[in-house]
Amino acid sequence: MRKFILIILWMGCLSLNSMADSFLKDVKLQARIGYNLGGTAPIGLPATVRSLESYKLHNNVTIELDGHKTINGKWGGLVGLRAENKDMDVDAKVKNYHMEMIRGGESLKGVFTGYVQTQVRQWMITLPIQATYDVNDRIQLRMGPYMSYLLSKDFEGSVYDGHLRVGDPTGPRIEMGSDPGTRGIYDFSEHMRRFQVGISAGIDCHIYRRFGLYADLNWGLNGIFKRSFKTIEQTLYPVYGTFGVIYRISKH
Repeated sequence: MRKFILIILWMGCLSLNSMADSFLKDVKLQARIGYNLGGTAPIGLPATVRSLESYKLHNNVTIELDGHKTINGKWGGLVGLRAENKDMDVDAKVKNYHMEMIRGGESLKGVFTGYVQTQVRQWMITLPIQATYDVNDRIQLRMGPYMSYLLSKDFEGSVYDGHLRVGDPTGPRIEMGSDPGTRGIYDFSEHMRRFQVGISAGIDCHIYRRFGLYADLNWGLNGIFKRSFKTIEQTLYPVYGTFGVIYRISKH
């Protein structure tokens, strides 16, 4: 009986190995390097945010290795592994903006009118899973979900040149200046999620031998903060476009 079971297991292993070899036979390996351009923001500008005073771009590099397999005619599938960062600095003018901060060692909470400076830093590993459609030999369309795990995360900044009404718009007024000692500072990094999920759509265009160009739109479906975090009333979503270069590793 034991010998029979071992024979069945051995035959099963051979069968699985043959199936794996057959599946991987026509997989096309590709490397991508690109640049993320976008931001982490609410959908639509809320009434409490009066204007964006400045937005600073960073070196948001993305490096990806993916495998593509044709499944049926022009349709196929793609799975990748990507290392990337999504950083931004933004300065906004706000009115009656719900905030929590520290000034002079004192914790303050209420509604702020003035200027809010924010720095966002996110380094992550992303797993995209996409369906593909070949328009022709050079152009391929892609779409599907992605999941990201944040290796490091920071959301911090300061409020300045304004005033805070403690508690609500009728509460005691505290002035905020522009000097380090008179600003209010905040750090909400610990309230950020480790996992982000979203939807991605893109296009590949192979232009010369193994080289090509690509463009993606990555739209986060869950906010960057945990559901229990209520200080910032608007849900902030990571929305980024990616532009870059493709290199075909395999000859398939």
